[in-house]
Amino acid sequence: MKKPIKKPVKKEIKPKKVNKPVKTETKKESAGAEKSKRTFNLLRGMHDILPKEERYWKAMFHASENLASYFQFGRIETPVLEEASLFVRAVGKGTDVVDKEMYLFEDRDGSKVCMRPENTAAIVRAYIMYGMWNAPQPVKLWYWGSMFRHDRPQAGRYRQFTQVGYETLGSHDPAADAELILVAYNFYQELGLPVTIHINSLGTPEERVRYKSELVNYYRSKRSYLCEDCKQRLVKNPLRLLDCKAEQCQGVKDEAPQIIDWLGTESKSHLTKVLEYLDAVEVPYQLTHTLVRGLDYYTHTVFEIYPDTPDAGGGAQSALGGGGRYDLLVEEMGGRPTPACGFALGLERSFHVLKQYLEQNGKDIPKERPDVFFAQLGEEARKVTLKLINDLRKSGLKIGFNFFKNSLKTQLELADGFKVPYVLIIGQKEVQDNTVIIRDMESGIQEIVDQKKLETMLKKKLGKV
Repeated sequence: MKKPIKKPVKKEIKPKKVNKPVKTETKKESAGAEKSKRTFNLLRGMHDILPKEERYWKAMFHASENLASYFQFGRIETPVLEEASLFVRAVGKGTDVVDKEMYLFEDRDGSKVCMRPENTAAIVRAYIMYGMWNAPQPVKLWYWGSMFRHDRPQAGRYRQFTQVGYETLGSHDPAADAELILVAYNFYQELGLPVTIHINSLGTPEERVRYKSELVNYYRSKRSYLCEDCKQRLVKNPLRLLDCKAEQCQGVKDEAPQIIDWLGTESKSHLTKVLEYLDAVEVPYQLTHTLVRGLDYYTHTVFEIYPDTPDAGGGAQSALGGGGRYDLLVEEMGGRPTPACGFALGLERSFHVLKQYLEQNGKDIPKERPDVFFAQLGEEARKVTLKLINDLRKSGLKIGFNFFKNSLKTQLELADGFKVPYVLIIGQKEVQDNTVIIRDMESGIQEIVDQKKLETMLKKKLGKV
């Protein structure tokens, strides 16, 4: 027998594994990925005002606006950018504001401009520019806006900050000074924050010259105790010695000659009359002989407002605002001789102190509460609800609602959180019948009302007829 011939077995040839090249990120791609992931932060000294803080800011604005209306101040708004020379001339060289803090830069046309560090100079510029001296005097103006100073950020103090200010131009009467101090005091009374006024007089320029000579002689004898800034102020701007916040200078400052001893009869009389007005309206104040303010344009009355709270401290950094009389500034800036006075309040600082004070005393500025809450079930009901809410807006009623919650239970819980007395409910049946259910949140009783009669019924129930 022949042996069978074995057929050759074909071997399966497996393809060789080829290692695919691993794609590596180029430096450019890596940098791009990092760039897309980058988050941004605030610039140093800047801040945001968040919705949770809104009620405090609203309260401050409403207090400002109401006081302005009652005491007959007209609203003025000036630009954020002004000629740099405006503030150099008005505020003065040698002041920290001009020498250290102004945001100064060259515009594209080569002119030097700055972001306003304060607003009195701009108010005076507007007073002259628009010939306001032709209007019945005094002209009383108020403003609310952002100011800018490249200062060291602290609690409640920023490089962009908000001020509200009031200015009276065209009266030398001490009653004008007292009225402004009363407005400042009432602002904090409206908010529920106790404050005290610190007040002094800088007299006339001639009286200051004689006082400066005495002050310089005194400080020269104490030179070894002074901070470096005060050693420079001794030469550049001696009055600013009394404005120093450095700890090592406080003892020297406390023993310094008092300007009130160098005032003439008229200056003393002006200050006395201002104090008599403050006594008459029961505004608490204290005479502070070291108070000079940080700007060159002041004459006669100067004052600052301090929180009258246990943890406020007595340092100048705790001041909420201040102002005074500037009788020579309008003429110095090219206008007619015009007596004037004014003040400004730092609102970030005021917000910080107010919030802290209210929290420590178990108080708060209440959140705005709607009069009623509107609940809806289904898309058609939502359309009808939106129209009714818009119609009711014109009635003056405040309506709470949330279109993004479909559950009636959830919407009723929201209404309960607002503590509203009534909830308005619209479902499919109400859409077809052109009705609304009014639910009494206290008793749970419900009644059906025609949509056309809704406004009248709500006003009647809420006592707003």
